[in-house]
Amino acid sequence: MPADAHSVDGESSHFPPSLLYAAARLYYEDDATQAEVAEKLGTSRATVSRLLAEAKRQGIVRIEVVPPAEARSGDLADRLARVLGLESVHLSAALPAPGPGRSIVDVMGRALAPAVGRALAEAGLLPGDVLLVSSGRTVYEVAQHDLTPLPGVIVAPTVGGNDQPEEWYQTNEITRLVANRIGGRANYLFAPALPGPELYQSLLNDPSIQRVLHHWPAARCALMGVGAPPLSRSDIPQFVPTGSTSLRAAVGDVCSRFYDRAGDQVEFEGSERLIALELEALRHIPVTIAVAVGRDKVDSITAGARGGYFKQLVTDAATGQALIDAVAGESD
Repeated sequence: MPADAHSVDGESSHFPPSLLYAAARLYYEDDATQAEVAEKLGTSRATVSRLLAEAKRQGIVRIEVVPPAEARSGDLADRLARVLGLESVHLSAALPAPGPGRSIVDVMGRALAPAVGRALAEAGLLPGDVLLVSSGRTVYEVAQHDLTPLPGVIVAPTVGGNDQPEEWYQTNEITRLVANRIGGRANYLFAPALPGPELYQSLLNDPSIQRVLHHWPAARCALMGVGAPPLSRSDIPQFVPTGSTSLRAAVGDVCSRFYDRAGDQVEFEGSERLIALELEALRHIPVTIAVAVGRDKVDSITAGARGGYFKQLVTDAATGQALIDAVAGESD
């Protein structure tokens, strides 16, 4: 019996599943043309077309349209920006697996640096503009790699820290590295992050300190790391009083200023003497770029965005998806 006999009044819905499967397999798996399928099944090309359409409708054939990697990355970045209320998100390449004896922080700089470079390139910085940089392991690791040429841009730290033993909390060292990577001019802040009362007043009156502090409200751009919840961290600046009860409410920090889940600032004993850019000042800088990766920073990033302390984010796809999932979970 010819295949057409399985159709009643030309309605393809009456084709048996076995015939739909046979046509689909010949066409999609064996790469036969519709004319060849028609010949093998003893039917017409018009009927083959109806067979294939019905096979799709019944789910015998399922066609998946997979976007290229860059399109998927762009979709994720756009969704994340909407979820966090940011101007833009720059996704890095996937972080490589660290080798033996190394941690993820040892390899993240190379992966993140190109995305940070793109964000800085889009900031529109001109010679004489001020770029502020924070301390922290992520920014330090990024500064080990090429960024983008920004000749004549002034680079200055957002926080003191020349008394810290780790190089990633030595803000002058990070300032030097970033300035060298972009071809900018480094301005150094020769002050501890949290001086004692007498030294604090003396430092505020020092002309070299004042020169950097005057850059803060005039800054065009700020590049900052995002710290994980302070009481869960094994690596934290020495000046942070981890025994402070107020810091139990903190979920993260930028520029060594802590905030809670709502994005509100969290003070601690002595924080009135902290030589660091104020959170409120960050809201008024035209271009603010946070760079952070890791599931341990999901709450920190979300709260920092909620507080309005950065308008752009550089992260990887895994952290981006975790952020979207976390925000969706809050609304369930």
